[in-house]
Formats: sequence, C-alpha cells, structure tokens
Amino acid sequence: MKTYMAKAEEVQRKWYVVDATDLVLGRLASNVANVLRGKNKPTYTPSVDTGDFVIIVNCDKVRLTGKKLEKKFHTYHTGYVGGLKQIQYKKLMEEKPEKAVLLAVKGMLPKNSMGRNQLKRLRVFAGAEHPHIAQKPEELVIDAKKKEN
Repeated sequence: MKTYMAKAEEVQRKWYVVDATDLVLGRLASNVANVLRGKNKPTYTPSVDTGDFVIIVNCDKVRLTGKKLEKKFHTYHTGYVGGLKQIQYKKLMEEKPEKAVLLAVKGMLPKNSMGRNQLKRLRVFAGAEHPHIAQKPEELVIDAKKKEN
C-alpha cells in the first residue's frame, strides 16, 4: 500500500464560519488552528498547506477563564529604546477583540512561512455580520465543554 502525499495544486479549500459566542478563547483558537493547517482532513500532509478558510464572528463575546482578564497581558516592543509595551487583556478585549482572537490563533500556528500563509486565511469579526456570504461558508461546530476528570 502506498502513502498518499497531497500536492499543492490538488488541495480543495472550503470556507467555514465559527460563532465564538461563549466559547473559551484557547479552545476556540486550537480548533481553528487545526482547520487552518488542514489537520481535520484525511489528506493532511505536514509539508503541504492543505488548510481551509475560517471566518470567526462574534469574537467580542468570547470568554477567558479564571482571572486572565486582569492578570494576562499582551506584550510587544515598538522597536525603539525603552519601547516595551503591555496591554491588559481586559482593555484589549474591550477595544480590539479581533486582535485578541487573532493573536491566540497565531500562537498556535507554525512559526514559518507556511504558518504565515495559513494565518492569511483567517477572517475575524467582532459582530455577527461578515462580507463573505458569496463563498457560502459552512457552519463549523466547536465543542466547548470542559473535560470532566
């Protein structure tokens, strides 16, 4: 039996839409990252980008568990001397919830050129409306229940 290796020309890309209302940010991001990478397909090949497009709506209603709103910070550097900046996630979720979701998904993708191309197929919107109706996206259901121990 031969092993199937996907080719970049043969990849069929689908569009999915995810409603992020009351979903935990990390669980949402890991599931979306798997779809962007193509790990949900039987034709997944690590060296070929087989992922799909994902639209996330209602990202302003995503939730963080524990005390992450107060204790978690988004840290970045401006490039100038003394330019280390920190934004509390409570403020980030109020002002730019799209950025918080985008950063969570970005952190779960590979840190190379393939990961950057996969991130380009992610569309994030704070409200329930999106301009990608013409692509006829399918509903992607994410199981957000916590595992019971």
